[in-house]
Amino acid sequence: MRGATHAKWAALATAVALAATACGGGGDSGGGGAGGTVSSSWGDPQNPLEPANTNEVQGGKVLSMIFRGLKQYDPKTGAANNMLADKIETSDSVNFTITLKDGWTFSNGEKVTAKSFVDAWNYGAHLKNNQKNAYFFGYIEGYSQVHPDKGEPTAATMSGLKVVNDTTFTVKLSQKFSTFPDTLGYAAFAPLPQAFYDDHAGWLSKPIGNGPYTVDSYAKGSQMVLKKWDSYPGTDKAQNGGITLKVYTDNNTAYTDLTAGNLDLVDDIPASQLKNVGTDLGGRYINTPAGIIQTLAFPFYDPAWNKPGQEKLRTGLSMAIDRKQITETIFQKTRTPAQDWTSPVLGAEGGFKDICGTACVYNPTEAKKLVTEGGGIPGGTMKISYNADTGSHKEWVDAVCNSINRALGNNKACVGNPIGTFADYRNQVTQSKMQGPFRAGWQMDYPLIQNFLQPLYYTGASSNDGKYTNPQFDKLVDQANAETDRSKAVGLFQQAETVLKNDMGAIPLWYQNGSAGYSDRVENVMLNPFSVPVYDQIKVK
Repeated sequence: MRGATHAKWAALATAVALAATACGGGGDSGGGGAGGTVSSSWGDPQNPLEPANTNEVQGGKVLSMIFRGLKQYDPKTGAANNMLADKIETSDSVNFTITLKDGWTFSNGEKVTAKSFVDAWNYGAHLKNNQKNAYFFGYIEGYSQVHPDKGEPTAATMSGLKVVNDTTFTVKLSQKFSTFPDTLGYAAFAPLPQAFYDDHAGWLSKPIGNGPYTVDSYAKGSQMVLKKWDSYPGTDKAQNGGITLKVYTDNNTAYTDLTAGNLDLVDDIPASQLKNVGTDLGGRYINTPAGIIQTLAFPFYDPAWNKPGQEKLRTGLSMAIDRKQITETIFQKTRTPAQDWTSPVLGAEGGFKDICGTACVYNPTEAKKLVTEGGGIPGGTMKISYNADTGSHKEWVDAVCNSINRALGNNKACVGNPIGTFADYRNQVTQSKMQGPFRAGWQMDYPLIQNFLQPLYYTGASSNDGKYTNPQFDKLVDQANAETDRSKAVGLFQQAETVLKNDMGAIPLWYQNGSAGYSDRVENVMLNPFSVPVYDQIKVK
């Protein structure tokens, strides 16, 4: 999820190995029928579940169940459809009038009003609240006053937000952003009840939202229990009685629990089990394209990795990686070698194009030449950092290093650097402590090319963890956002992506399919284009 936009710094293969406190609870313990509960693998989120402070997948899964926003992304196509919004109108792509549907409430009975959105957006944007997704609100007029780059805020709220009445509010942007309405299904734009402000600590311990589920309990390191909200006013009502998210730190353990009948759903099949999953689960295995890309990011904040001419080094390293072999042997074709920095789910009209070209094709001779011309690997050995709480990351990182070492004729050129848990890893990444390339996964927030580029590579964007910067890239992104013709906007984004390619600001590795397996006590299981289970549509037999 992104930080500049959604930040879904995907915990792509997040998690899994059942904590001792979460063991047991067999798959049939929740009863059956409409009241039956579903047990699913999960990982503790990095932060408390404030919508504007959650930019990773595990927390995002919960937000997708307990909140509904102005837009909702279609679980099959990803299209941004109106949910709480009755209409979003603009004549200039700067000034927007948003009208809400009536009849929506939060699960505590509070009415969802225009103020619920305006207050939440102002809270998310304000510097003092330290929200990771504050950048999402950066296009709203007055953002720089509540969230200045330097110094203290000079305003309490953004001047571009105005409540007209209970069902209407207006948004004024600081520049044209033609696709702004399509971004409003992202969780950072969710409304918040007054209870969030009146008892913030209490809300954090048990979040209150307006989605199909309510949080019943949460024991960190063990599980979160969500219950169906019977009075939910939306059309996408839960088809089960609740979801129990069980914390695992090893996805192999989760998979074992699934096949043993102690778990209903695993939404990250470990790489080591991909050759067995068809036999183990038969028709209960899902392997479907998703808006996810895996990359290697670089710490441009480290002078050793930010020298003139190192674009040749980074390009050489990219050409030293045999993506085809790795995706076929380790991932059993559940990954596809990357050709750009977006995702095939966008399609050609949405911006997917082979922009990386030969720079993403294995060529050991050219790789060795470019690495030498680029000054060589700083210090002689580079460490690829990754979170160690999933076996899959270790396997592919080791394979990438082996490929680089073979291509360069140096078995010490590259080594893996495992770091604790996903939360530990993300904390080090966000604190700019990486000393070499590091694993970077991105799971789209909405199906727009902008979402794959701006949050990750725009100067100062909150998911730009490597601190990449290029004024030409930024200029083209700004021009693309201001373009009201969708095809012209896509073309400008692709020009920006070409700038990124020439810099090799990050190495694209492969696109990830969504993979999941489920037990024989549930049905109607699917993954949406974001590779997140559509929990509310799962039925218990």
